[in-house]
Amino acid sequence: MAETTLTEVMAELAELEDPKAREVNERHGDDHGVNLSHLRALAKRLKTQQELAYRLWETDDTAAKLLAILICRPKAFKRDELDGMLRESRTPKVHDWLVNYVVKKNPHAEELRPAWSADPDPVVASAGWALTTERVAKRPEGLDLEGLLDVIEAEMKDAPQRLQWAMNHCLAQIGIEHAEHRSRALDIGERLEVLKDYPTSPGCTSPFAPIWINEMVRRRDAE
Repeated sequence: MAETTLTEVMAELAELEDPKAREVNERHGDDHGVNLSHLRALAKRLKTQQELAYRLWETDDTAAKLLAILICRPKAFKRDELDGMLRESRTPKVHDWLVNYVVKKNPHAEELRPAWSADPDPVVASAGWALTTERVAKRPEGLDLEGLLDVIEAEMKDAPQRLQWAMNHCLAQIGIEHAEHRSRALDIGERLEVLKDYPTSPGCTSPFAPIWINEMVRRRDAE
């Protein structure tokens, strides 16, 4: 039955292929042409199916991997499975969804966080930093925030893009959530100038850490 279901689902994904969606996605480094709203609707209909999720992931098709993430049971994966899946996630959307929708909900997340952060592969390391940022915001107890700022100060400027973004998010989160470290976080951002000139749409907050930190603190104080 799983084989038939996989065949049917792959056929449905093929029908959802949209050249315009593919063009937009490819500009962001994602090699698939399925509208994400349609993908989510399909996942909602399929509901949770762990075995099907495994099979979809094994196809190595980006849309199928995204669907697998949406219908899997995040807590069901073993540590080594998650590590392997992350290393196979080379497109930004699969990487982001895997970390945010699966790894963060898995009991092995904290074990993987420091291991990934220290990995020589910058894409893997960026996942470790994303998990650290989550802890900075929600469970900072036990984290060495000064130590994190030391690493960011030393390494963010020359880090590859995906890792640089993840470090920058962590820097901003430290500045936003922890007033005692805010002045140093702002100073690091000002001096390194990472993402200072990043084009920002009207109504959106710049990813440049000093602007980001100050804006989020302002909003919080205004509440």
